[in-house]
Amino acid sequence: MVTEQRARPRAEPGADRRRRARATKRRSAYPYALYLPAALVYLVIFLVPTVMAFYFALTRWTLFDSTFVGLQNFRDFLSEQNLRIGFQNTIFYAVVTSGLKVVLGLLLGVLLTSKLRLRFFLRSVVFFPVLVSTVAVGFTFSALLRPDTGLVNKALAVVGVDGRDWLGDAATALLSVALVDVWKGVGLATVIYIAGIMSIPRDYYQAVSVDGGTAWHRFRHVTLPLSWPATYSVIILSFIGGLRSFDLIWTMTRGGPGFTSDTIASIIYKQYQAGFFGLSTAGNVLLFVVVTAIVLPLNHFLGKRQVAV
Repeated sequence: MVTEQRARPRAEPGADRRRRARATKRRSAYPYALYLPAALVYLVIFLVPTVMAFYFALTRWTLFDSTFVGLQNFRDFLSEQNLRIGFQNTIFYAVVTSGLKVVLGLLLGVLLTSKLRLRFFLRSVVFFPVLVSTVAVGFTFSALLRPDTGLVNKALAVVGVDGRDWLGDAATALLSVALVDVWKGVGLATVIYIAGIMSIPRDYYQAVSVDGGTAWHRFRHVTLPLSWPATYSVIILSFIGGLRSFDLIWTMTRGGPGFTSDTIASIIYKQYQAGFFGLSTAGNVLLFVVVTAIVLPLNHFLGKRQVAV
């Protein structure tokens, strides 16, 4: 019997690990058929239109006809007179809106995760603007910001401050729209921060309290660094939304006065309105490239910062 036991080949440890890994994978993985509906939706809604957009950007097209023109549409779009202004406005709008959403979202998140008695009601109030149509918000604030009949200027007049033509002045038009965007979108940033802050273990806060730390120390050494995943998400989502901004700007200023509040997206839409479909499609492709070129390095940088924390 001893001889037989010695003669029996022993399985290699590496082979056993691979065998167990394959068995675990077979037990835990979803059947590939469950991935098929999502893959089809992704293919039809995203991949196919993206490939078609890249093709039609190289053509002059109408609903029933298209003529291949190569890179001419891209050259024409890049030679647009107000493209430089639109690009500057797009970057300014994205930086201002994402920055304010991070700061205000974090402060509101801290406030609404405290022992405030009305915190659950206030969470609903803060999140409510997210649910409202962007177009409706744009029309509403356009009325509120009118220089003669708007409630904003009337409220300022009560305290002795002369109001301005907030949307008709080139110096304030884009900033006014950006602040309205922050008002509408800060609720989503707050919800993300609430989730991030509530996931922090309470032991860290208790340790700071035991060491004699104040509320500022708890915020500075616990909440701020450990809520970095929420900050990462808010920055990426807000910045992408700011770079693609169109609907709120169009309903409030239509890119005016003049071209002073135009963004890349509103310039593209004006080309559609004028019937230059191939030119506007090329603009969409360039916007896609610009957003990708900015967001991918930003995502890489923030991702490394997240690992370091």
